[in-house]
Amino acid sequence: MKKNNIKKKSKTNWDRIKATKDEDIDYSDIPPLDENFFANAVILKPRKKQLTIRIDSDVYDFFKGLGNKYQPRMNAVLRRYMELTQGQTKRKAS
Repeated sequence: MKKNNIKKKSKTNWDRIKATKDEDIDYSDIPPLDENFFANAVILKPRKKQLTIRIDSDVYDFFKGLGNKYQPRMNAVLRRYMELTQGQTKRKAS
C-alpha cells in the first residue's frame, strides 16, 4: 500500500448515517434470534496478554491471601472497573 493512500478521504456519507433513526433501518432480511440460536451460541473470552505490572505489595498480598486464582480475580476487578468507567470522559494520564 502506498503511503499517500492512507490519507484518502472516506466516501461514506457520515451525516446521512448520523441522521438515520433506528426505526428507519430495514431489518427484514435478518431472521429473529430464537432460543435455538442461543442454545448453540458460543461465548468467546477475550484473549489474555502476558505483561509485567508493578502493584503495591499490600494490594498483591490482599489478592494472594484470598487463595488460588488470585490473578483472574485481580483481572475481574480491573474488568469491572473498566466496564463501569467506559463512556465517561477520558482523562489525561498523569
